Amino acid sequence: MSGTGTDSTASTAPAASTVHRIDTTRPHPARMYDWFLGGKDNYPVDEELGRQLLRLQPEIKQFARHNRGFMRRAVRHLADQGVRQFLDIGSGIPTEPNLHQIAQAAAPDARVVYVDNDPIVLAHSGALLRGTPEGVTRYIDADVREPDALLELAAETLDFTRPVALSLVALTHFLPDGDRVHELVGRYVRALAPGSHLVLSQATGDFDPETVAEGVAAYAARGATFVPRTHAEVGRFFDGLELLDPGVVPLGDWRPDPEAAPVPAGAGPVPIYAGVARKP
Repeated sequence: MSGTGTDSTASTAPAASTVHRIDTTRPHPARMYDWFLGGKDNYPVDEELGRQLLRLQPEIKQFARHNRGFMRRAVRHLADQGVRQFLDIGSGIPTEPNLHQIAQAAAPDARVVYVDNDPIVLAHSGALLRGTPEGVTRYIDADVREPDALLELAAETLDFTRPVALSLVALTHFLPDGDRVHELVGRYVRALAPGSHLVLSQATGDFDPETVAEGVAAYAARGATFVPRTHAEVGRFFDGLELLDPGVVPLGDWRPDPEAAPVPAGAGPVPIYAGVARKP
């Protein structure tokens, strides 16, 4: 493990060298999430699909905010419980408060590694991901589907002989079954030391299958992947781990903050399952 308490730097090539890699012909999950959260780091193709999904599910922007809220609650809880290392895969475009701000507010010496593979995320990482002097905040440009390479890069900052909180928030529903997604998540979990945690949220069609199916078709029409999964399928991500209460639940029900905005009235459960589990 390398690095001392410094603020964030990208551990890849400078952002300018990746501009030609930005694909503006098809929507990208990180940029669409940015649009749902009211950001400006997206392209017309992202907004176009976002607006189509908004017509199908008018509460989708609120659902994105509730997903961020789950991340904040989970990270704050783990930092309060003594976790000092965080690996956030599929981090997306930086949106305050970022994961490292939550973790380092509770534990200034926390070490945080962000991972994504969209060049627009890389372009913003160096400017926005600033950590505490006592801790470390890093961004690496890597693909979740290449775990060996990703973990090797992350090990330059994180000590995998000690507990790590692995955050896979709103990521797995962009991975098709052909990627053997449960085995992929298991590969990452096996790399973690006992006492580590998995933090995961995943979209589902359990509550409104027809609307979600239309959303899947809208993604597919633009060459993008979206794979909702059932409660049982989401639960499989946590096989062999000790689920924290209240288990795998709609994310609005995961230890809700009484001061946070409520789930939109009449919308039913947030159609995203969430859970946090400890590796024994």
